[in-house]
Amino acid sequence: MSSALSPLNRAFNQIPKRAEKQEGPQLHETFVDSGVMDVINTVDHQVIYGRRGTGKTHALSYLGSEAAADGDLALYIDLRTIGSASGLLDPQSAPITERAARLLVDLLGQLHESLLNSVLEDGSLIDDGNFVEKADQLLTAITSVRVLGEVERTDEAESKAGSKKGASAEAALAQGGPKLAGRLSSESSSEDRGLLRETRKGTEQITLNFSDVARALRNLGDALSSRRVWLLLDEWSSAPRDLQPYLAHFLTRCVLPVQKFTVKIAAIEQQSNFRAQVNGNIIGIELGADMGAHVNLDDFLVYEGNEERARSFFQGLFAKHFQSLAVTTSNSSMALVTGNVVSAGFTDKRAFDELVRASEGVPRDALYIAAKAAMKAGQGAISVPLIRDAARGWYHGDKMNGLASLVQARRLLEWIVAEVIRGKRARAFLVNSADARDDLLLALFDARVLHILRRGYSAQDQPGERFDIWGIDYGAYVDLIQTQSAPLGALPIFDGESDGYINVDVPMQDHRAIRRAVLDLQEFYAAS
Repeated sequence: MSSALSPLNRAFNQIPKRAEKQEGPQLHETFVDSGVMDVINTVDHQVIYGRRGTGKTHALSYLGSEAAADGDLALYIDLRTIGSASGLLDPQSAPITERAARLLVDLLGQLHESLLNSVLEDGSLIDDGNFVEKADQLLTAITSVRVLGEVERTDEAESKAGSKKGASAEAALAQGGPKLAGRLSSESSSEDRGLLRETRKGTEQITLNFSDVARALRNLGDALSSRRVWLLLDEWSSAPRDLQPYLAHFLTRCVLPVQKFTVKIAAIEQQSNFRAQVNGNIIGIELGADMGAHVNLDDFLVYEGNEERARSFFQGLFAKHFQSLAVTTSNSSMALVTGNVVSAGFTDKRAFDELVRASEGVPRDALYIAAKAAMKAGQGAISVPLIRDAARGWYHGDKMNGLASLVQARRLLEWIVAEVIRGKRARAFLVNSADARDDLLLALFDARVLHILRRGYSAQDQPGERFDIWGIDYGAYVDLIQTQSAPLGALPIFDGESDGYINVDVPMQDHRAIRRAVLDLQEFYAAS
């Protein structure tokens, strides 16, 4: 009985969609460099921004494997796995400093565990008694506990005294005459006992001495000689926003100054909080000063203006995953298609370009859309209509569901679609750079229904002002293709005269439709 899917279409659905679902060697083998490794493979501390699915975890894992190959220690920590439910979800469970201390201890505990795993995997470290001793000192520095509360003291005293006296006389007749002997004895004893009882009533509170921890980490780094420790912190944004500055402050005080440590943080920009004011003092990380310039993965794979780089990246992405599947499934025929994914899996080059465009520069979206299109293709190749249908389903089924609880954000999206696509017949629009931090706008960006195509654009009609060019997600306007409301821009549109598709590629800086589509958010707020 034949499968409903061709081997290649089945492979599209077998590709792991999340990096953490893959083993270390697979992560290394399937990584495709979009140019980001040239930026992050440095000893400088950095924050790596990117929305969900842009490849932050994959990039960190690949960086860690490269560091390990050079003989360094790569300590990867997923921050989703630290902390307790009460401390993370219930802000009232304890004072914020106590919650932050618990989170820090969990983080340091995982760091220590990663160090021990490195020791077990590295024969030279197992035999290095100095390094093992320094690792134990780190454990001591992070496990201090004190009790806060009332203290009761009780003094008890006990004394004992005694005496014993005795006398005896003895007479005897001996050869030399009578003999008289006597003995007098006296015994006395005394005993004093004192007992101090101390009872503490209160709760145990974790306490960290930053100086002790910093010293332990510094000694640990010195014990490694020329080797470096790469601390790779993933999913930073999963920590509560109110605790993030405390985590950042710990890194600033204890880790960033240590010469042998390099810290890389993967985070979602809109959900990150690295700095805050607490009791008049600024705590946390000052980006650009304490850590180097941040990297944003959202800027690497934008299709418009980077068509060839985006196309090459996604070809490599699918080819490497197929090659990995060929090894893990012992399917030698799968390896034959890795050289030319486009001709093997798609009806033509235009269908593959449609997939790249529909993904909007997000690798995970590309994997899901391709899998959905392959399911519909069955035994055939993936075509443009199948890509559009899959993108529509992915948009409404995944992205819009993520906005279900954000009623006002959904209203803004509907307003933008009406104003820009239907009103201006454009799929991109301008937002004044001063308004680009609007919470609702950023929520739509984080949900991947809006995308930033270019930053710092200067429009000819508005001299002196700076704008960001935003694009509406492919899934939002795919239904309008082949209609009079089809947006103009870099996408294929239906030409009624030739009964086929034509590409309309207009450079953005000269795109009149975009220049007319200046979004004034105040109009939306005034009407809502």
